Amino acid sequence: MDYIRLENISKSYNNIKIIENINLSIQKGQIVCFLGKSGVGKTTLFNILAGFEQADKGKIFLKNEDITNKKKNISYMTQKHLLLPYLNVLDNVCLYYKIKGIDKKIAYEKAIPILEKFGLQKHIKKYPSELSGGMKQRVSFIRAYLKESDLMLFDEPFSALDSITKEGIYEWFKNVIKCEEKTTIFITHDINEAIYLSDNIYVLAKKPANIVLSLKINNNIENFRTSNEFMLYYKEIKQCLQKYLEENN
Repeated sequence: MDYIRLENISKSYNNIKIIENINLSIQKGQIVCFLGKSGVGKTTLFNILAGFEQADKGKIFLKNEDITNKKKNISYMTQKHLLLPYLNVLDNVCLYYKIKGIDKKIAYEKAIPILEKFGLQKHIKKYPSELSGGMKQRVSFIRAYLKESDLMLFDEPFSALDSITKEGIYEWFKNVIKCEEKTTIFITHDINEAIYLSDNIYVLAKKPANIVLSLKINNNIENFRTSNEFMLYYKEIKQCLQKYLEENN
């Protein structure tokens, strides 16, 4: 059974079609990437999935239940960490519990083991100004994770990080997702990032945007990032994007 299924999702703004007839299926625990150039409609699709916007037509199913245009139990993390500067790490990750009116002691009992499990125990009393960029993203991710949602959405979560910091957080990110079997969709325009982190990649292109390429990634390969398989994935995606870029110019 598909965990998430989108059927013929379309959306227009001011009579201009942005996305049209998006169809895809996602299995529980998968890491899925929406890949495409800036402005192609990736964030619009995310907002529809999150329930921030309504599709003009189409259906969204969660575990075979029609959740189209309904409030969804989804975690959404943007490019910016959005940590509150006057709260320490522990209180920042417990923010969702505070909003829900959960007792602070109970919230701490839930949050501290997770922070410890994923290597953040030394930082729980620090404030955002005392953290590196990569550490802020880790804390923001754990805050999203603690919402205990059905689906996690990440809008270019690594774009603000330098290349060295990204290398460390990539492994951490994959470990958390796989360890907890969280169904995750993220947006990027970085082909290398998409291939390295994803189980499946959906390339969006054209005007209005549609899925022009779907790839299942076999990343269980030794030295995957320097493998021939990685380079073949890269070449296929690059050629696909270039084709539609030329058609739209």
